[in-house]
Amino acid sequence: MAMAKKANTSNEELTEGQITRRRMLNWLSSFGLFGSAVVSIFSNLVFIKPRATYGQPNRFSIGKPENFPSGTRITLGEHNICVVREGEKLCAISTVCTHLGCIVSTSETGFACPCHGSRYDQDGNVTGGPAPKALPWYKVSLAPNGELEVDKGEEIAPGTYFNA
Repeated sequence: MAMAKKANTSNEELTEGQITRRRMLNWLSSFGLFGSAVVSIFSNLVFIKPRATYGQPNRFSIGKPENFPSGTRITLGEHNICVVREGEKLCAISTVCTHLGCIVSTSETGFACPCHGSRYDQDGNVTGGPAPKALPWYKVSLAPNGELEVDKGEEIAPGTYFNA
């Protein structure tokens, strides 16, 4: 009986609580396999969920017509448009420069690009600088709930106003 126990252990005498090299390698291998299985499951779960983002919608509400009194020229930075109201006429002009896509700011003469010096008049027509074409105008309509909607997916001819 003592001979069989001696055959299972190494040549060195082991005391209670000591770990053999074989047992340590088994434990490390098991830990490595378990870790790789966890990483594999996690990476597969990440790929199941699509990472597509669809961006901001092209059609959005800007509020009631009463919010834009006559003579208003308001830049809505979150939508990159400038809402202009003259009397009963209302329009939405893009504030994205047609040169390299910078955001133009309003000036006394119209719009000005702070980055490359493009200048536009009050209607968004190019008056100077490297901009190749005028600022686009977007379609404005009245939604059933009485709020104004701007559709950035539909450009209209400059000078086309919405009667609000």
